[in-house]
Amino acid sequence: QVQLVESGGGLVQAGGSLRLSCAASGRTFSIATMAWFRQVPGQEREFVAASSWRYGPTYYADSVKGRFAISKESAENTLYLRMNRLIPEDTAVYYCTASVPGRAGVEDYWGQGTQVTVFS
Repeated sequence: QVQLVESGGGLVQAGGSLRLSCAASGRTFSIATMAWFRQVPGQEREFVAASSWRYGPTYYADSVKGRFAISKESAENTLYLRMNRLIPEDTAVYYCTASVPGRAGVEDYWGQGTQVTVFS
């Protein structure tokens, strides 16, 4: 089991910045990949960014490339999402997810989400 707790969301003016945090606990040694998704009410959950938990490349949705940066502090079991030059379209609930490979396949864990609201 892996537990994820997001924080750092809030209300910000367009053009501003926020940094989201995702604290992981439990069987963190088994995590392979972590990612950020976001969801607007009534819409499907959307991929934002992902990173290997140990090493390797990062991936971004085209809509956030060049504005958002995913990073991690493995020693503290924390994933971050630095969001710059925010626009109203970035308004959503942001979720952290961890993927853990196992014998039966990959199991995904999700946090409870943190609200980000960008006003113009």
